[in-house]
Amino acid sequence: MNLKSIYIIILFVFTGLIFACDGDYLDSSQYFKDRLTEEKVFQSKVYSEEWLANVFEELRGINADVASKGVTPHNFADGMYYGDRDSEYDPSKNELSYNMFKMGQYSENDKQGTWTRCYRGIRNASTFIHNIDMNLELSRVEIEDYKGQARFARAYLYWLLLRKYGPIPLLPDEGLDYTESYDDLAVPRSSYEACAEFISEEMLIAAKEMEARGMIRGQDGSARPSVGAALATRAKALIYAASPLANGNNSDYAARLTDDQGERLLSADYQEEKWARAAAAARDVMELGVYELYTVPVQETGENATIIPPYDSDFSEKSWPEGWANIDPAKSYARVFDGTLLPSGNPELIFTRGNNQDGESIRAMVAHQLPRSATGWNTHGLTQKLVDAYAMNDGSDIPGRDKEIGRGDGSERVSGYVTQEDYDAGKYRPLRPGVSLQYANREPRFYASVAFNGSFWTLLNESQERNRNQQVFYYRDNPKGNGFNSSNAYWLRTGFGMKKYVHPSDTYEGGSMGNIVPKAEPAIRYPDILLMYAEALNELDGAYNISSWNGGSYSISRDIAEMQRGIHPVRIRAGVPDYPASAYSDKDELRKRLKRERFIELLGEGQRYYDLRRWMDAPVEESLPIYGCNVLMNENERDLFHQPVAIWALETTFADKMWFWPISHTELKRNNRLTQNPGWTYND
Repeated sequence: MNLKSIYIIILFVFTGLIFACDGDYLDSSQYFKDRLTEEKVFQSKVYSEEWLANVFEELRGINADVASKGVTPHNFADGMYYGDRDSEYDPSKNELSYNMFKMGQYSENDKQGTWTRCYRGIRNASTFIHNIDMNLELSRVEIEDYKGQARFARAYLYWLLLRKYGPIPLLPDEGLDYTESYDDLAVPRSSYEACAEFISEEMLIAAKEMEARGMIRGQDGSARPSVGAALATRAKALIYAASPLANGNNSDYAARLTDDQGERLLSADYQEEKWARAAAAARDVMELGVYELYTVPVQETGENATIIPPYDSDFSEKSWPEGWANIDPAKSYARVFDGTLLPSGNPELIFTRGNNQDGESIRAMVAHQLPRSATGWNTHGLTQKLVDAYAMNDGSDIPGRDKEIGRGDGSERVSGYVTQEDYDAGKYRPLRPGVSLQYANREPRFYASVAFNGSFWTLLNESQERNRNQQVFYYRDNPKGNGFNSSNAYWLRTGFGMKKYVHPSDTYEGGSMGNIVPKAEPAIRYPDILLMYAEALNELDGAYNISSWNGGSYSISRDIAEMQRGIHPVRIRAGVPDYPASAYSDKDELRKRLKRERFIELLGEGQRYYDLRRWMDAPVEESLPIYGCNVLMNENERDLFHQPVAIWALETTFADKMWFWPISHTELKRNNRLTQNPGWTYND
């Protein structure tokens, strides 16, 4: 690369800045204000590290995997909603109401920072990869590790693009020459399969480059990759490519999604081996022996004593990891997310941006989850469908599950409420007096995640003692202001809030994030990999021999014991029994159960929106009416409050154009070989 090439880099960086209008983070161009040569930049350890840090800055903001709706409304699918931002759309703020998002009423210009930031990061990462070998101040091991980090970042940015937009252009590795014409610079979209394969191969190389320096980094490197992060992202890209959306898709939409030469971008040819490759990639992560699910020891006495699950012949009498005899399932799950653990102390976080997310962070989500009586916004909540997905504590379905959406088994919902006598006798823990028995005896993850009517909030950072340890009800005209109020937005549309990510100390008193414990973003978490492993194995009929990432191979088939390697840790840590033998013997039944497991386990982690699309379940699941409690009822009408109704304030549908996000008009004009996703327009 010569001096002309470094000017090309400068041009790309400044061009990206012009179109991004994002000036609140570091940019590589600062090192070229005096037009430094490439030698001065990449021979310097300081400049090289700053360049690499700038690449990782592109993973923040709109490119976060888990964040509040201002940057990534994809975190809100059919299980989780936001009830604020219902006012008329304000383009200057780039805001979308939940209904606009769910009804596909966004435009080609909404939430487009992903494209600009990803491609800018990809270009800067490529420059780093091609030049870091000339560094005079880094050791060879450090150079290989840094090169692997840059390669990971580049592939991860491609992964974010693929997941959101579908098949995207893969830029030449050597970069582009700005002296060429716009026509010659134009790059067409590659097929989904080619994109996933490129990400897979790049992550494999990245893992090998990083291997020499170790797999785990400390808290100061929580937003930097590791071997495990590279292999986990590889597994995710491969399972998406194996899923129905991209593997054997013969829909009309797939026929219309083509490149500029009319070539299909979603494969119509089903290949079972893609599932085997995805399973092997997930197993690569498992075989590292680095990650495990976090657990909290059982607490035998006191107000917060462990709620022991009902007896189970497989798991009750065994200690973790074979059983739950010595762990507290509810606390084990809750503390993974609530900020109790530093990123470096969480054994199931494979990749995270740590606490480095500003603005629409997970802390902002929590501020919107907290009840109004704790000065929270009280607007982020859950749907009845998600609440019904949580099982009873013996693993069975709740009575009346999904009755309102036509999927019930004929049973009726439980009636009655916890009495003071029940509470004094220790029945129905952790429920308190006045709570509907519909929420009694549920699995532990339910109590760690769902803020049902009458649930208990500790709110230990509240300055006034009277505001701590609240039992919060969502009845209309509730004296504490948590229920329906037609004069403001501070009420839960379904009567169900969300407790996941909420620490016992969290409050929003004084409107300060300082009263909310920082949360590490769970971008990729080990249970995701375990469940993907079981899912991929379940889809197989044949047997395959697939190479592992670092030599050797795996024999991959639909082996029940291997599927249980993925399922058992998640179920045991959650305190719920194993699936029955009949489920393991029926591929269709196990597929349904695994989808439900992901719905529950990965709630609010940015997975569901994309899962529904890769499975091609979105047309059904996203179109079902949203149900919840009848929040117009007051406490005197509590039976009616707990009778699920369709929520008039929340709309949802699914149209073909919603499979992928639209590509902006600006990018379509800039690249004349770029084709738009079907259903969206080309012109302003």
